Amino acid sequence: MASKLSAEGRANESSAKDKKYISVAEFYHGRSIFITGGTGFMGKVLIEKLLRSCPGIKNIFILIRPKRGQDISSRLTEILNSPLFDRIRSENPANLKKVIPINGDITLNELGISEIDQITICQEVSIVFHSAATVKFDEKIKQSVTINMVGTKQLMELCHRMLCLDALVHVSTAYCNCDKKEVTEIIYPPPYNPDDIIQLVRWFPEDILEKLTPSLIGNRPNSYTFTKAMAEHMLLKEAKGLPVSIVRPSIVLSSFKEPVSGWVDNFNGPTGIVSAVSKGLFRTILCEESCVADLIPVDLVINLMIVTAWYTASRKGANNITVYNCTSGIDNPITWGSFVRMCIDNMRKHPVEGVLWFPTGNLRTNKALNLIHGFVVHFIPAILLDLISIATGRKPIMKIVQMKLGKAATCLQYFTNAQWRFRNDNVKHLLTHLSSEDRNTFQFDVGTIDWHEYIEKYVLGFREYLFKQNPLSLEKCRNNMYKLYIVHQLFKLVMIGCMWRFLLKKSDRLRTIWSKLLNAFARVINVLALF
Repeated sequence: MASKLSAEGRANESSAKDKKYISVAEFYHGRSIFITGGTGFMGKVLIEKLLRSCPGIKNIFILIRPKRGQDISSRLTEILNSPLFDRIRSENPANLKKVIPINGDITLNELGISEIDQITICQEVSIVFHSAATVKFDEKIKQSVTINMVGTKQLMELCHRMLCLDALVHVSTAYCNCDKKEVTEIIYPPPYNPDDIIQLVRWFPEDILEKLTPSLIGNRPNSYTFTKAMAEHMLLKEAKGLPVSIVRPSIVLSSFKEPVSGWVDNFNGPTGIVSAVSKGLFRTILCEESCVADLIPVDLVINLMIVTAWYTASRKGANNITVYNCTSGIDNPITWGSFVRMCIDNMRKHPVEGVLWFPTGNLRTNKALNLIHGFVVHFIPAILLDLISIATGRKPIMKIVQMKLGKAATCLQYFTNAQWRFRNDNVKHLLTHLSSEDRNTFQFDVGTIDWHEYIEKYVLGFREYLFKQNPLSLEKCRNNMYKLYIVHQLFKLVMIGCMWRFLLKKSDRLRTIWSKLLNAFARVINVLALF
């Protein structure tokens, strides 16, 4: 019996070896893709990577809603004209015509897609990437449920009608199960039935829902992580029979290498705070510096998503949803303390224009001390600058800026004062299925990240792509940074002098000691003068 099993094992192994390997680019050749969230940070990088590394793709349909008076064609043109697509414009500009906008809205019935467009999608699309979501940590529960849960449910209904669907990749977040300290690659049972939550937000008014939110989300910090967890579990029922996988990225930052190092287009997450530090606007935050900051470059997440669809299609017919934790904390950890120090070092090395103060940063674990320090270094200077603005006829904005930064820092505190262990065995296993060429083209091994190099590119990236500043202005900014450094040191000396003067006035004993020290110093000077 044992020899028979052994022979069968060798036969299966031989069959696997004989099976022709289909490269990722070859798999996507001639296929049409449907993407939700294509106008977002990750969605743009996904579109660019598919067009550049899988040039044989037939079409990429992206769900777009009209916004701020722009129709969907104008919004698509604006996206494709961004620096992110410069490489494709120079190498293969015709491929940009493969991106087709679909008028719709994730919050509307049937995603707001017209009947004609639904027919086109159902007939042509074989791969779906669902990344549309509200990522606002302080989003109201009604909106969060509508986008992250109801939107997902309606997409599943559309996917069931697709004639040739081979893979659906749902983008979640590693923090959807942040109520657990170790998170494995499984879908955890939720505290409530997802359908009950959807009915709840449909029937209850918003003011009551806001009061219910803390008890609904439980140990999770916000509606975002709660609804993403509920959406995952909802897939078990709504996506039954579909070839589905889930990718859970942790904290997504700028690109590592592709298509350019350091590309970023939003101030979400740590980037908002870090960029404020670079301007000298923010100098203290509640953070445990020894905790691991689970950061992940956006291009690594996108590469994993593309390969996940490829692998999911090869396993079509499997009745399980595979989860991939796209994280760095286990294989290539960096602490919050190291991240902040590297960022500040590079902000001083590659300063931005318009810096108001020499960039510094304090990570504190004492809430009261952080609050007091924040009032002194954030709000007092903001009020003074606003008074100057009023006196000179300009609009006072610094207090408002500081309030927004304070709110953003508060939203991040939950994630900067704790750490999680995200198991990523499925991600490592997926790497073993790739050829060396595909592994190089669709790199998602976090062990390849050099954090020192990456963070330098990150700082240069938000300088160029968020603040829209020319690299040629760096030398001038460095000269200005040196002046700010001198002012910063002089200011510290003045503050120490004022503090010392205050203490001398309050203590007779301290004045006596100080007098004796000065007299002794004078005698030493006199003796040295004789020589």
